[in-house]
Amino acid sequence: MDYRAAEQLLAARDPRGAVRLLDSVIAAHPENTAARLLRARAFFAAAQLRPAQLEFELVLEREPDNAFAHFALARTHERAGRPEQARRHFRLAAALDPQPEYVQAARFES
Repeated sequence: MDYRAAEQLLAARDPRGAVRLLDSVIAAHPENTAARLLRARAFFAAAQLRPAQLEFELVLEREPDNAFAHFALARTHERAGRPEQARRHFRLAAALDPQPEYVQAARFES
């Protein structure tokens, strides 16, 4: 399956290859939130911040309680120089899932 291959490409530090595979998965199954989340991660890894942001936001529209998606969107905002938006999503991630990494990031100060 292209999804598994895309996971392997992302793990092998080939995010652009992963995006290419996921494009076909998402074209065939646009409702596949897991594929969209993986594609968002691949965009982020490829420093394509705007597409990453849009994918993370789409995932959160479908799964507003997805702590990882909030955390990853926060990292995307942080990397793009938007600390206020980042702080909001870090706090949401920590509230949804108080993992140490999320809680520490929620206290992020610019």
